Amino acid sequence: MYAIVKDRNRQIRVEEGDLVLLDHLPEGEPGQELVLDEVCVLGGEETRIGAPLVEGARVVLEILEAVPGPKLVIGKFKRRKGYRRKTGFRAKYTRARVRSIEG
Repeated sequence: MYAIVKDRNRQIRVEEGDLVLLDHLPEGEPGQELVLDEVCVLGGEETRIGAPLVEGARVVLEILEAVPGPKLVIGKFKRRKGYRRKTGFRAKYTRARVRSIEG
């Protein structure tokens, strides 16, 4: 069984036992349970498509840890002007395991 679930501004396809990276949850502690109840599609033997959400379906996750994402290097350059800027950015993510898909 799989589900396509909405987490704030993203849609993620999950199955039971999967590890997923979510945008950082500052209030989430390792071992804490997280419930995502905005399920768009619930698939398996019979596929249920929501309009816009599937009624009564939810996905239960267990928060494992906070992890940093890949480092992005941003460079700006203007030719013949002696202008160069280099900055970096590293997003924070929350790693979670899918415990169950209910619906």
